[in-house]
This record gives sequence, structure tokens and C-alpha cells, in this order.
Amino acid sequence: MSDMMAGGLAGVSVDLILFPLDTIKTRLQSPQGFNKAGGFQGIYAGVPSAAIGSFPNAAAFFITYEYVKWFLHTDSSSYLTPMKHMLAASAGEVVACLIRVPSEVVKQRAQVSASTRTFQIFSNILHEEGIQGLYRGYKSTVLREIPFSLVQFPLWESLKAFWSWRQDHVVDSWQSAVCGAFAGGFAAAVTTPLDVAKTRIMLAKAGSSTASGNVLSALHGVWRSQGLTGLFAGVFPRMAAISLGGFIFLGTYDQTHSLLLEVGRKSP
Repeated sequence: MSDMMAGGLAGVSVDLILFPLDTIKTRLQSPQGFNKAGGFQGIYAGVPSAAIGSFPNAAAFFITYEYVKWFLHTDSSSYLTPMKHMLAASAGEVVACLIRVPSEVVKQRAQVSASTRTFQIFSNILHEEGIQGLYRGYKSTVLREIPFSLVQFPLWESLKAFWSWRQDHVVDSWQSAVCGAFAGGFAAAVTTPLDVAKTRIMLAKAGSSTASGNVLSALHGVWRSQGLTGLFAGVFPRMAAISLGGFIFLGTYDQTHSLLLEVGRKSP
């Protein structure tokens, strides 16, 4: 219960505070270009989709993450600890993406079509493509999130462990947040090409070759038309959003998790 509440509240905090940066990143990555996608206008387009999906998405991730860590319990000094964190994070992403992808598809289409209401976009997807349309880009999202988590979460846990060792006591919430910001920013930078591919797949016209969801094909198309610059489109707002997001998300998660456990211990 504490994992679900802590993860959910942390996820909502991040998604709503940093939504404008996410919109700018999506428009930079869109095939029609930043200005035609809306530029700096209507940067909260699609926020209802993010608000609805945020809590269950983050809660699903952390419930799975903490359960798999518990299931694969190893001694804290074990060399297998980073592997445990990688497996737990990967499992968490696979489960969370079942909620994240429909929310993300609607949100990204709203971000590049600011004049169209979010519910109208949702209705159009169901009418034209059915439920399958809401899950377009599931594979590409998982292929982005797993490498991201394989970098972010072991790095976050290792930085916390190192900081705890240096100061001879467990890190405070703000220190956990600093570790989260560094880990998130680094993971964001190295996985940006996968994020670009995911965006192109989700925004592609129904029936097009890109809409089929082939990540390598999407990456090749971007490389051929825009080169390295295209593959790293939106890298700076993505790094900024995820660094700040890591600070807020992982700091909020640790703080809320600790508070809920404390309340639980005090309850009769």
C-alpha cells in the first residue's frame, strides 16, 4: 500500500509540474517540426490525459519494482544487487506501460494538435483504430523504458549507497532526490534516440509504415532524413525534465514511503 501511494503521488507531482517541458520535447521530435506542431503555444495541451494516467502508472511501476526487489532478495553487499535492481525496474516498466502507453498516445497527439480537445482525440483513436490504436507504440515504449531503467535505477541506488557510506548514515530525502536527478538526466541523454522513435511511431498516420511500430525502421527513417541531430531531437528539454523529474519523483517517493511506513508503525 505504501509503495502504491508513494509512487502514485510522486508520479502525479512530476507529470503536472514538468508538463510544459514534455510538450516542447514532443514538438521538437514531431515529423512536422516544432513550429508547425504548435511551437510555444498551448503547452498544456494533453494535460488531462497525463493527469488521469499518472497516478496508476507510477503506482503500478513501484508496486512491481518493490515486489520484485523483495522476491529477489539478496544481501545488500552482494555483487548481484545491481542486477536485482535492473530486473525489478524492467519488470516495473513492462507492467506500467500497460497504463502509460494509452495515456501517452492521447497526450502526444494532443500536444501536436493543441486546437483539438483531448477527449476528441481519444474518441478519434477508438473510432479509427480501436483499442489497438491506444496501444500503438507499446513495444517502442517498453524498448525505451527498459534501457532507461537499466541505467537510471541501478545508478540511483548505487549513488545513494555510496553517499550513505561516505556520511555513515542513510541518505536523507533531499540527497536521494539529488541522486535521482543525476541518474535520470544521464539515462535520459543516452536513450533519446529511442524516445524519438517512440514519438514518431505514436504520431504517425494510421496505416503508414512508421505506424506499424518497427523501432529500427523508425530510427533509420529519422537518421536518413535528419541525421544525428534528428535522433537526438529534444535531448535538452528531455534531460531537463527527467533530471528535475528524478529530483522530485524519487525524492517524493522516498519521503512519502518513509512517512507512510512511520504512520503504519504507529497505528495500532
